[in-house]
Amino acid sequence: MKRRQFLTLAALWGVTVACGADSQPGAVRPAGKPAFRNALLVPPLLKPKVGKDGVRRFDLTMQHGRTAILPGAPAETWGFNGSYLGPTLRASRGDKIQVAITNRLEETSTVHWHGMRLPAKMDGGPHQPIEPGTTWTPHWTLDQPATTSWYHPHPHGTTAMHVYRGLAGMFIVDDDATTGLPATYGVDDVPLILQDKKFAPDGSQAGDPLKGTFGILGDHMLVNGTYDPFLNVTTERVRFRLLNGSNARMYHLSFSDRRTFHVVGNDQGLLAAPVPVDRISLTPGERMEVVVAFAAGEQVVLRTVSGSDDIDEGDFDLLKIVAAPRLATSRPLPARLADIAPINVPPDAKVRRFRLNGHDAINGKEMDLSRIDEVVPAGATEIWEIENTVYGHNFHIHEVAFQVLDVDGNKPPAYAQGHKDTVYVPPKSTVRLAVQFGRFTDPATPYMYHCHILRHEDSGMMGQFVIVKPGTENQVPRTIATHHTM
Repeated sequence: MKRRQFLTLAALWGVTVACGADSQPGAVRPAGKPAFRNALLVPPLLKPKVGKDGVRRFDLTMQHGRTAILPGAPAETWGFNGSYLGPTLRASRGDKIQVAITNRLEETSTVHWHGMRLPAKMDGGPHQPIEPGTTWTPHWTLDQPATTSWYHPHPHGTTAMHVYRGLAGMFIVDDDATTGLPATYGVDDVPLILQDKKFAPDGSQAGDPLKGTFGILGDHMLVNGTYDPFLNVTTERVRFRLLNGSNARMYHLSFSDRRTFHVVGNDQGLLAAPVPVDRISLTPGERMEVVVAFAAGEQVVLRTVSGSDDIDEGDFDLLKIVAAPRLATSRPLPARLADIAPINVPPDAKVRRFRLNGHDAINGKEMDLSRIDEVVPAGATEIWEIENTVYGHNFHIHEVAFQVLDVDGNKPPAYAQGHKDTVYVPPKSTVRLAVQFGRFTDPATPYMYHCHILRHEDSGMMGQFVIVKPGTENQVPRTIATHHTM
């Protein structure tokens, strides 16, 4: 038999199919030793319908499916508009957006716009449940710099399982800034959604994301839902939009030849200038944009290596990149990328302190959907101190942009000094953030802050804050009506 691989539009985001001369149904290669026999799937761009009112309307359906993540072993998965993961949404700053999300599952879920700056009622947290058979239609105007954000479920208590089954996708925001960065989607501007999995012998996803200290730390890696992936590149430079879509795993990413590449963006947008690196770290929910240069005919492997933490165990090869014999010329990497205003903290800034206790509490309190933990005046800039008393955590704040001031008194690496919304908090450390809040006010609808290790989030390591008109902070009730999403 000759080795054979094919990729059709139907397979692109329905069922992944891969065949090889020595493939056996459901065969799993040794952990960390991929054969790189499957072409990397690139999530399709979802085309919006644009009405006379100028609103860009997207349709998403949460649904069951069967996906052969492992060759010849289709198994049940969940996805948006397909069997696993979801399409990429793309729009520009100033666009009016509307997304109709229909739930075809048997469970209540939500869709959170991770990294989006938008009103609390459109945020998609646990207070915006989508019941089975219903449609939720959030709408907002994009008003933030170009960035790589993403969408995923956020129902309290079941987020870990819903994401693990496959519900996640990217949302790319463009703006008018001319950067000269690679920008042709799927060619030299490529999304990479990193996930780790455990598999049963029948090819189904195994493990319980709510058991153990961290839930699931898988022993097999997927990129864009592709197992054993390779990517053919045809240009001298490629921009990769990296998303850690894992439930718990931390990635330390480098290339097999330890080449230098450049970080050009963090969670909340581009950096002021490219930062040369040979290794970067990414915890769950974090995004990073990098530009990598390639030589004609070369091959190199993107990999992750274990570190000293408890959520980065194991060395794994992730993706083989194969450069064409002739490469299209790319523009030189620009010296300047964007005008990034630092988040300056006023001398009288409020300082809020948060202590991460075990895996199920912040400041000694488990999550309570009826309790408002913090009240913030619109447009405020504050210092948030995140103290971690135990093992590895990270911290995500909805709606905001922040800059990391220091980690135990030390500046973060240069590549992580841009605007972010998710940050790693090492064991027994304190991270200080300069947090910039938006101006959408709603005293009755909260945003979330939480550990983005999903087992911890579901177990109660989450709190709520509302943004209100300045001067009304003391008038806000600290209890609210709740929606049940479990």
